Amino acid sequence: MQDATTVLSLIRKRGEQGLPLSQLSRQLYNPQVYLQAYARLYSNDGAMTSDTTGETVDGMSREKIGTMIDLIRHERWRWTPVKRVYIPKRSGKLRPLGLPSWSSKVMQEVVRQLLDAYFESRFRNHSHGFRPGRGCHTALSEMVHTWKGCHWFIEGDISDCFGSLSHEVLMDTLKEHIHDNRFLRLIHQMLQAGYLEEWRWHETLSGAPQGGVCSPILSNIYVDKLDQCVETVLMPKYNRGKRRRPNPAYKHIEHAIARAKRRGDRQTLRELRKQRRNFASGDPNDPDYRRLRYVRYADDVRHLTHNEILLAEKGGSEANGLRVISPT
Repeated sequence: MQDATTVLSLIRKRGEQGLPLSQLSRQLYNPQVYLQAYARLYSNDGAMTSDTTGETVDGMSREKIGTMIDLIRHERWRWTPVKRVYIPKRSGKLRPLGLPSWSSKVMQEVVRQLLDAYFESRFRNHSHGFRPGRGCHTALSEMVHTWKGCHWFIEGDISDCFGSLSHEVLMDTLKEHIHDNRFLRLIHQMLQAGYLEEWRWHETLSGAPQGGVCSPILSNIYVDKLDQCVETVLMPKYNRGKRRRPNPAYKHIEHAIARAKRRGDRQTLRELRKQRRNFASGDPNDPDYRRLRYVRYADDVRHLTHNEILLAEKGGSEANGLRVISPT
């Protein structure tokens, strides 16, 4: 069997080239991929937390990996329902959290590694959540360094993002890139494994469990369609002009500075330079120039719009689940 690093690099190259994946389920028979998944999980804080089966990291062994591979090979692997617990949110509400069994965690990590290797290079640059080398700080850095001369921020939040993912839409999205029914059935069965709450089984008709190892990558695959729509449809349709026209007030002060230089009036020159700092060189109200910028961190979305004061005047401060924020 090939080394796990080699396998993932080959999958990553196919993702970079935009080629579909076939026979991906064969990598589920590779013990090296399971050992790498174990190495990523065993030191986590929740590795010793018992689930509905009482299983923890202590029971892991090469023999158990062999048993898991044999079950996968004969399509007899069954996902155990996750144990649902609730943790407090900052708003005071409770967030449902799913705790899978240890074997399910390892299997989910194997699936996550394969999906991440292929899809990571295909995700849009404006996406910063649950991605290697990216996070809140990279999202903020993009806003600081590229969002210049903004007038309005539009903030959006996908309500219950993990819990409301449509299984049908997600599977259709995966089928566009993965041509392996065995692998797709494994993911679909994971989504429909259900959860236990107070020792009663509940069906999961939609969503990916919060706390699941695969949930972040699956949500990114799902919401990448939104990123693609914004970049390929909304931005080209909305953006206008190559650059702003000169600001008349700024140009007026520039001419006054030139006259003061010719006269050698240093006092007036200093005053005019101070005044110039209060004006932008480009006209902020140029109707022939506008830009839409976009950034997403997990289920939080930010839009920046130039010259969109009418949006706030017509829609108010909150409309259709979006908050329009005027920076001050």
